[in-house]
Amino acid sequence: MSWTRRFVLALSVVLAALAAALFAAPAAQAHEERPVTLPDGSGSVPVRRTGEPDLLVCKTDRADFARRVAGFPAALKTRNLALFERCARQGYRHLQQAVDAVDRPGMTIAILPGLYEEEPSLPAPTGACAALKAPRSALGYQILSYAQQKQCPHNQNLVAILGKKNLQIEGTGASRLDVVIDAKYAKLNALRADTSDGIYFRNFTAQRTTFNSLYVLAGDGFVIDDVLTRWNDEYGFLTFASDHGLYKNCESYGNGDSGIYPGSASNINDGRGYDVPRHSIEITGCRSHHNMVGYSGTAGDSVYVHDNEFDHNMGGASMDSAFPGHPGLPQNHARFERNLIHDNNQNYYRHVADGTCAKPPVERGYEEGVVCPQISMPPGTGIITAGGNWNLYENNWIYGQQRAAFFLSAVPAFIRGESAWGKQTDTSHHNRYAGNHLGTDRAGNPRPNRTDVWWDGQGGGNCWQSDAGAGTPYARPACGPRWGEVSGGTRRLAGEPVKLAQLLVCADYNVQARRLPAGCDWYGARGIHRVETQLALGAAAVLALVGTTLWRRRLRGSRLAATATVLGLLGLALDVTASTLSLTPTPLPGLALLLTGLWWTLLGVALRPHRRVFAGTTIALGVLTLLDAFDKTVLMIPWIPLSPAWVRGLVGVVWVLWAVIVAGARRTPGPSGPLTPAPTPTPSAPVGGAA
Repeated sequence: MSWTRRFVLALSVVLAALAAALFAAPAAQAHEERPVTLPDGSGSVPVRRTGEPDLLVCKTDRADFARRVAGFPAALKTRNLALFERCARQGYRHLQQAVDAVDRPGMTIAILPGLYEEEPSLPAPTGACAALKAPRSALGYQILSYAQQKQCPHNQNLVAILGKKNLQIEGTGASRLDVVIDAKYAKLNALRADTSDGIYFRNFTAQRTTFNSLYVLAGDGFVIDDVLTRWNDEYGFLTFASDHGLYKNCESYGNGDSGIYPGSASNINDGRGYDVPRHSIEITGCRSHHNMVGYSGTAGDSVYVHDNEFDHNMGGASMDSAFPGHPGLPQNHARFERNLIHDNNQNYYRHVADGTCAKPPVERGYEEGVVCPQISMPPGTGIITAGGNWNLYENNWIYGQQRAAFFLSAVPAFIRGESAWGKQTDTSHHNRYAGNHLGTDRAGNPRPNRTDVWWDGQGGGNCWQSDAGAGTPYARPACGPRWGEVSGGTRRLAGEPVKLAQLLVCADYNVQARRLPAGCDWYGARGIHRVETQLALGAAAVLALVGTTLWRRRLRGSRLAATATVLGLLGLALDVTASTLSLTPTPLPGLALLLTGLWWTLLGVALRPHRRVFAGTTIALGVLTLLDAFDKTVLMIPWIPLSPAWVRGLVGVVWVLWAVIVAGARRTPGPSGPLTPAPTPTPSAPVGGAA
C-alpha cells in the first residue's frame, strides 16, 4: 500500500471518529416528575392574612421556648408567649399534624419558634408503602402518582400538603431562622405542596434534603415570602408546572443545583413577542448564593425576575430547554431587570473529583460549604441561556465573572426527546441583552468580567448592547433602542462547529459516576488538554503536513507558493495559540483565519496554470476562510443559514484528501494529454502539467 493510500485511510478513520464524538450527545438527567398539565390560569396570587391563626404548632419545652424568644422585640415576645400558652393547651407538636387537621380552604397555621424534625414522618416506609410500584428516575427515586403520594405521603416528603386550598403556613419568630424544619437528609422534600392552589409560605427555614427544601407542584397561586432554604442535594426552592406565583424576600444557599427553580412555569405567552400581558411567576427581593447556580428554570417560561442578588455561585442564573419531560418547552419569555449578578466563580466540581460527593449526604459537609453539582455548566458565568426564546435581560448589574457575563447556546429539540425536523432549530431566538451595567458594581467601581459575551452563533433575532466589551464572537448583532430592533441580525441554523464540539464534550458529566469530561475547561482542563486546543492542533498538524508536502513536491520553484505557505504556517500557529486563549477575547482567531485564507488563495493562484480544477477548489477554500475571518471579526454575515466555518470545514476535508493525491502523484498529465514524468522543478520553469 502506498504512503498516499495509508495517509488517506488514517485521515478517514480520524474524521469518522470525530464525527461520532460530535453527534453522540450524552443522556440528560434532571428533575423528573409524574406527568402534569399546566394550570388553566384561573387562579390568582394569594394575599397574606394577618388575623389570628386557626392552628398552632409548637414544642413543649417551656424553658427552650423562653430562651428562643428572649431577645425578640417586646411586642413580638409578648405575642409569642401568649401563642405558646394557647398551643400548649390545644396545639400540635408537628407541622404535619396541623396540616392533616386542615378541613376547609382559607385556614392559617402558625409555627412557633423551634426546631421541627417531624419525627413521625422520618422513618423509612413499611408495609404497602414500601412496595409501591412506580417507575424510577435516572437519579433512583420513584416517580409516584398523585394517588400514591396521597396513599404514602411520607415516602418522599417530611411534610406533605396535598390538595389543601388557600392554606397559609407562617412562622411567628423574629426572623426566618427562628423556625427550622429539618429533614436530616432522610427525605426527598422537606415540604411538598401538591395541587394546593393559593398556598402561602412565610418566615421559616427548611433544610437538609436529598432533593428540595420547599416544593410547589401544579399550583395555581402561591407565595414564598421571607423563607430560607439550604443544604440540599438539588434545589432550595422548586416550583413546577405552576402559575400566579410570587417569590419575595427569600434566600437560598448550599444547593447542588439551584437555589431558586421556577421550572415549567405556566407557558402563558407562547407565540407572543416581547410585549406580554402578564408573567406567570414573579421573583423579587431574593438572594441566592453559594449554590451550583443561583437561579435556574428548565421551561422557565414567563418569569419576571427583578431586584434580586445572585452571587458567589458557580453560575448566576440559567434558563434552558435541555431536559425532557418539562411542560412548556422550549423555554421562553423570561425577563430579568435590576438584578445584581456578580462574582459567580465558585468551583464545586472539586468535591466530585475528590470523592466527597460520593459519600452519603449526611457525611458530605454541606453545612461547612460543600456543594455537589448535579449537572454540567460553565463556572464563572453570569446569565446562561441554553436554548431559549424571547428573553429580555435589561438594566442588570453583571460584574466580576471569571468567564462571561452572558452565555447563549442552542439546544436542538432531539436533546429533549423531540425528533421532528421542524423543531430542531426552535431555539435560541430573539434574546435581547441591552442596557445592562457590565463590569461595574452599583457604586460605579470597575469589576470587569473576563468577557462579556459567549455565544455559539446559532439563532435569529438575538442582540447585544453596543457597549458590551469584547467577546466571542468578536462581532455580533447590536440591539436597537426599541424591542425587536436589531442591527446586523443573523439567523443561523447551527452554532460554530468548534463551540458545538466543546458543548458536547462538556455535557458528558455525571456526578454519580464521578465522570468529569477530560477535555473541558469547565472542569479544569488547560492547555493541550482542552478540546478546542486539541482540535486546533490536530487540524494545524494535518494542514501543515499536507500543505508543506504539496509545496515541496509540486510548487517548490514558485515564490508565490513559498510565500503563501509561510503565511499559512503562521496562520495555523496563530490559530493554535488563539485556541489556548478562548476564555480571553482576542482578535487572534480572525487574524489566523486571514493568514490561512491568504495562503489558500495565493496557493490556488500558483496552482492555476497547472491544475485548474484543484486550483479553483483551493481558491474557493481561501475565499471561504477569508469570509469566515470577516464573519467572526468584523460583521456576522446576514442572510446565510450557516457560518462560513461549516462550509469551509467540509471543503477543507475534500481539499486535504485531494492535496494528498496531488502531492503523492508520481506522474502528471503533459500538455498533449498522455501521462508524462513530472519535470524537475527549477526557479524558471513551472511545476506540473496542465489539467
